[in-house]
This record gives sequence, structure tokens and C-alpha cells, in this order.
Amino acid sequence: MRLEPLTTAVTDSDRRSGAVIDGSWDPSGPWTREEAAAFLTDSRVPIRLSCRTPGGGLWMLSLWYEYRDGALHCATAASADVVTFLDQDPGVAFEVSVNDPPYRGVRGQGEATVDPDPEKTVLRSLLDRYLGGTDSELAQRLLDKDREEVTIRIDPTRVATWDYADRMTDAQNSDSDDPA
Repeated sequence: MRLEPLTTAVTDSDRRSGAVIDGSWDPSGPWTREEAAAFLTDSRVPIRLSCRTPGGGLWMLSLWYEYRDGALHCATAASADVVTFLDQDPGVAFEVSVNDPPYRGVRGQGEATVDPDPEKTVLRSLLDRYLGGTDSELAQRLLDKDREEVTIRIDPTRVATWDYADRMTDAQNSDSDDPA
């Protein structure tokens, strides 16, 4: 049997029925997929990730991430609440946006996969990306050999972009340290 990739947004009903997601996405909004990917690659702000708790409540957290291979990759402790939540329901919403004018960013929905990372490969990459290396006390604490680490891979199923640069030209903050 050949399964055709989805071309529409994935719904809760689709998720429960095991719909196939082909991994490709084309964003709505002003940016192309390439522009959205460049923003996600260059931006150093944490991703805001939301999911559902086992009781049906909403949960939101911020995590460091990197964008590669069409997906967002995060790292966290294996004991983190979000790991339990994603095991129950892998559906997520996310946002990566700058905090200073002109406001712009990428938001969407996706499916999260949690996997062990005994070598802390993703964490090491994130420490390089956000802290410039592994020499800090924070990095050493996170890399402790007794700390179990997992990766969270987010495969986008629906993506939207926005960029208010044209209408916020007089509100641009020249002191912003965000390269995106």
C-alpha cells in the first residue's frame, strides 16, 4: 500500500488515526520556506514550546534549539515534565520570535519525538550555539555524567511567519543583540 503525503494541516483527528506526515512544510505569511529556515538557523532566542499535560491542561516552556534537516532539535533532562507530557501526546505548538522591534518570527504546530542522548550530542551543540562552548559552570553542570539527557525533535506540520519590519521602521532598536 502506498501512502500519499499530507498536504493540509494535521489535526488531532489525523494524529489519532495515524496520518502520514511527509516532513515538508511551506509557511503561510511573508517568508518563503528558505527565508523561514534561515531565520530559524540564525536566531539565538529560545524556542517557546507548548504541549498538553496528561490531564489535558496546557504547558509552555522555553528551550534552546537548533534547526537542521527540516526539524527543530532541543535537549532537556530525561526527568523533565515535558518528557512525560510528550510521551502522552506528541502534538506541540512552537514559536521562535525576536523580542525587540521590528517583531518577526516563525510559529507553528508539529509532532515531537523524544529520544535518549547518552552522549549529550545535541546538548553539546546547543551549548556551542548559545554559550559559545562548554567551559562555563552551567555547561559543566548540564554535561555532568550522572545527568540523563534526551533530545526533542520537532517536525513541523504547519508553519506561519510574520515580519513587521515595514510597519515598524521607526521602532527599530539599534541596541538589539539578536542577530536574527
